[in-house]
Amino acid sequence: METMRAWTGLVLAITLGWIAPAHAAPEASAPAKARLIVLSDIENEPDDTQSFVRLLLYANEIDIEALVATTSTHMRGEIHPESIRRLVSLYGQVRPNLVLHANGYPTAESLSARIRAGQPAYGLAATGPGKDTEGSRAIIAALDSPDPRPVWVSVWGGANTLAQALKTLEATRPAAEVQRLISKLRVYTISDQDDAGAWIRKTYPSLFYIVSPGGYGAATWGGIFQAVDGLDNTTVSNAWLAQNIQQGRGPLGAAYPDVAYGMEGDTPAFLNLIPTGLADPERPDWGGWGGRYALYTPNLADTDPKGFTGGVPIEPETRPIWTNAIDTVAPHEPAPFGRAVKVSARVHKDYRATVWRWRDAFQNDFAARIGWTTLPRDKANHPPVAVLDHADRLTVRAGKTFSLSARGSHDPDGDSLSFLWFNYPEAGTWKTSIPANGAENIYRASFTAPAVTKPETAHFIVAISDKGAPALTRYRRVIVTFLPAP
Repeated sequence: METMRAWTGLVLAITLGWIAPAHAAPEASAPAKARLIVLSDIENEPDDTQSFVRLLLYANEIDIEALVATTSTHMRGEIHPESIRRLVSLYGQVRPNLVLHANGYPTAESLSARIRAGQPAYGLAATGPGKDTEGSRAIIAALDSPDPRPVWVSVWGGANTLAQALKTLEATRPAAEVQRLISKLRVYTISDQDDAGAWIRKTYPSLFYIVSPGGYGAATWGGIFQAVDGLDNTTVSNAWLAQNIQQGRGPLGAAYPDVAYGMEGDTPAFLNLIPTGLADPERPDWGGWGGRYALYTPNLADTDPKGFTGGVPIEPETRPIWTNAIDTVAPHEPAPFGRAVKVSARVHKDYRATVWRWRDAFQNDFAARIGWTTLPRDKANHPPVAVLDHADRLTVRAGKTFSLSARGSHDPDGDSLSFLWFNYPEAGTWKTSIPANGAENIYRASFTAPAVTKPETAHFIVAISDKGAPALTRYRRVIVTFLPAP
């Protein structure tokens, strides 16, 4: 009898055009923390220090395995691990308050023990036999660990310390072992700031590598500080930084320097590792706070070959890499009356939009975290908990209407919540935007499956924001597979 009921239910689901998994996943399970090694040319300019301040505030969300001081084309003959130690010491002063707000913050002593010196000179010329450093050995040790999680190497300056680690592996390990270890590596470099990056990509064609090669003017990471015409750019203004990050926000906030060239140009290299329910680090093409990237071999002409690189040669790419992907964005704006949000009449199409579209959310999150360093728990804001009351993978027949629901989402501080559902067309195979049927700013929104001739996927995201100060946002993503009508 039970078998007959199950079969009848399946037939009914297919008839109605809705085929969902037998299980539901109401609340996202905590993802495994990302393992992270940072290579930084700190003291080249202030933005590395800025990015370290932010990273340390998320040290409970990411397993930081090494913080390595390196050179770059902008600072070729010196490294400054002592500057990283200074920031970690300041973190130690505020950690007792941070742990009032969230679990998992490592001690300053444990982070200090992970600070390393990388190659002390520029580029590939500083690599080779006998040139191992604390930094290159830390990369090898992380790869040798039995921990099965990938190792993310976030490169904020030159990549020659990573190149040294790879050269040492080649010289000391069997080829099959080298390939196994390389398969554990995930690299995100902020453009190419020495000649090692292009060499690494050419020499190790299977290596997972995110980069915007070429001139800095053609880089996705520029979306973190780009002032976009027609947008409210307040959260990246100097006045906002002074009021919300630097002044009266404790010793770590006071250590956040003024912008000299660009605010936190290195931060996109780790933003997608912060678990917000939006990004999947293994799928750069899905997009997140750190941007969205596509896997292809870019044309040299598209990499701003005459743009500024600090003298690093721009070479043609020899294989597919994760690199610039374009989003078309019409931002939602607050509406003074009626429906709480409206879609902007101005549409932006740009690879940097894959970062700036989330900017207010990640800046507000940063401001809340710096607040955690000084405020008691009951005076600070904490992010909402985003919940689906159905599975996050669904199958729907073409032409059928389906509903998506974030019922059960809640806020740890008891704040009121706002909801916003939207389709992210660039993340799926179905590239035409699918609007909501009616209001998109309620917990439950409905959509209609498009007519398809083969199975297609579409990504739908709910952004759930509290009304605390500053407002904080978390997400859930639902991937819907559309099947042709029978």
